[in-house]
Amino acid sequence: MSHNSFGHLFRVTTWGESHGPAIGCVVDGCPPRIPLSETDIQPWLDRRRPGASRYTSQRAEPDRVRILSGVFEGMTTGTPIALVIENVDQRSKDYAEIAERFRPGHADLTYDLKYGIRDYRGGGRASARETALRVAAGAVARRVLGEGVRIRGALIRIGPHEIDRARWDWNAVEENPFFCPDRESVPVWEQYLTAIRKEGSSIGAIVEVLAEGVPPGLGAPVYGKLDADLAAALIGINAVKGVEIGAGFAAAGLRGEENADEMRMAGGEVQFLTNHAGGILGGISTGAPIVARFAVKPTSSVLIAQRSVDRNGREVEVMTKGRHDPCVGIRAVPVGEAMLALVLADHLLRQRAQNPDAPDRPRLPRN
Repeated sequence: MSHNSFGHLFRVTTWGESHGPAIGCVVDGCPPRIPLSETDIQPWLDRRRPGASRYTSQRAEPDRVRILSGVFEGMTTGTPIALVIENVDQRSKDYAEIAERFRPGHADLTYDLKYGIRDYRGGGRASARETALRVAAGAVARRVLGEGVRIRGALIRIGPHEIDRARWDWNAVEENPFFCPDRESVPVWEQYLTAIRKEGSSIGAIVEVLAEGVPPGLGAPVYGKLDADLAAALIGINAVKGVEIGAGFAAAGLRGEENADEMRMAGGEVQFLTNHAGGILGGISTGAPIVARFAVKPTSSVLIAQRSVDRNGREVEVMTKGRHDPCVGIRAVPVGEAMLALVLADHLLRQRAQNPDAPDRPRLPRN
């Protein structure tokens, strides 16, 4: 299977399956002499791991990461960094009944049509279990970006229930199991998702990610657009079906003078009065916060019988057993943050390679 690598100068290759003995990744292109240890990676994995609340999959995976190479005496060496996470709570027997059957909404059918073979245990390579590696690699990317770049994410909608942006508080995000920035929405979501879970069903969600402190100049005007790479990274997350940058689809309802972000000077730097562009113009970062949102479909594994077919072309009914997220969008928040970090780290290294003399924070020349 090809296409298991992401990025150009900062490149990540992942391996492993949901019910294999372990999953892992190799991070290549990380600059040397950057402080790095497992303790820099583990907190981000803890935010994504299953079983953290009753609103996520109850698969009990500690997701303890080990660094196998690329770090010496607490510093990156510039060589490939190998990371591994053991799988410790597989229940492959839960999937025996779908070995020959295709689950609606899953990649079972397409994998079989493409490869003629598939690992049916938990979805194998198609499982969201693989996203743990993206989060681990994203932690390394955060170290490359440095403390000046801050990346955060939040869940802004579950099903029909959207937050009130007037009540947005980043401090609230880590106080509840939903990564919700609106405290008043939390009890509404709890009641709604509890009912969905008891019915054996699932629901979709929308995640917003933000990067502040990103220097202007990242990205390229034609085939290396920063927003194009970011959109590809986010829609490549399991179950994601839509991505927007800045105002996104709402921009279609704005007039030109409303959508254009007016500018003024402040402290010798350009200041945007609005940010409908989401921090990117012409494929290049502006220095304003980078804002993106992505829509996550409902978890396809539900405890409700659905019509399908099997490998022999027979019409069957499928009811998926096992441990599944009633809203996979919750754990997609740290994954979205990680993918944003990976894209930015890659583009930062590209900018340094093409413009080695460019300052980290370029300014307009004074007359």
